[in-house]
Amino acid sequence: MQQRTLGSSGLTVGAIGLGCMGMSFAYDPATRDDEESIRVINAAIDEGVTLIDTADVYGPFTNEELVGRALRGRRDEVVLASKCGLVVRNGEITPIGRPDHIRAAVEGSLRRLNVDVIDLYQLHRVDPDVPVEDSWGAMGELVADGKVRHLGISEATVDQLAAAHSIHPIAAVQSELSLWSRDELSEVLPWCREHDAAFIAYSPLGRGFLTGALTSVDQLEADDWRRGNPRFQAKSIERNRGIVTAIADVARDRNATPAQVALAWVLALGEDIVPIPGTRRLTRLKENLAAADLHLTAANLEALATLADHVTGDRY
Repeated sequence: MQQRTLGSSGLTVGAIGLGCMGMSFAYDPATRDDEESIRVINAAIDEGVTLIDTADVYGPFTNEELVGRALRGRRDEVVLASKCGLVVRNGEITPIGRPDHIRAAVEGSLRRLNVDVIDLYQLHRVDPDVPVEDSWGAMGELVADGKVRHLGISEATVDQLAAAHSIHPIAAVQSELSLWSRDELSEVLPWCREHDAAFIAYSPLGRGFLTGALTSVDQLEADDWRRGNPRFQAKSIERNRGIVTAIADVARDRNATPAQVALAWVLALGEDIVPIPGTRRLTRLKENLAAADLHLTAANLEALATLADHVTGDRY
């Protein structure tokens, strides 16, 4: 697989990474199959995927344990990324950025992942009740202590990025980016490029919608997080089908699948961007990874250029 560099960290990763959240959290968690997920992670590594992304809140905690099991004997083959700063309380996900929480969180992550150091440790969300400088100062201490190698941050504003970066370099910013979610292109991605930070694109397949496989909310199990998402309400899905139709048209032109077109579009935005699609199926993994070799023509890109303007429903 083609390689990309995670900003100033110098870490080299495959052009497409693997997001592990859906293996045990949010997306139909009742049907989780840890053994199959472990096979998927190992198959991904065999195919050149090196960025493996998880977080303590996924599960919570069970996803890091799963990744830790999958990486036994293969730790040195991957760039391992995890996150702290979100907790589940009374069924709600809440940001916590206190320094004492961050220090305790990394110890738990190291134990569950069964590693001595995490390559990329990310602040999952900025806590509105804690100055980002305080949270980031604690993150920087983890680097000094040798518990993590590089730092990243997720879903931060440009002002928050600037405040954090003044304390310790940001190696990567992780935020949602896809054909139907392009908010970060206007300010955050330019900031990353100015400050030599990579951009890790989560949900590059629009939480599965952009693949064309999901046509009705009735396809989602009762405990699937997407049932409560504005874009997955019945009326929104109906109106958003035109986006998938346009992607499918391009896919036919390139002899590819809609998922491959969606990923190729993200990759085409720049070599400093690494999408991390998630899957629990080996067949979907192979489909996704083939997008690294898909070239979109200027006409294809033009056909996809304004799809986000026609999205119904907020991201959250």
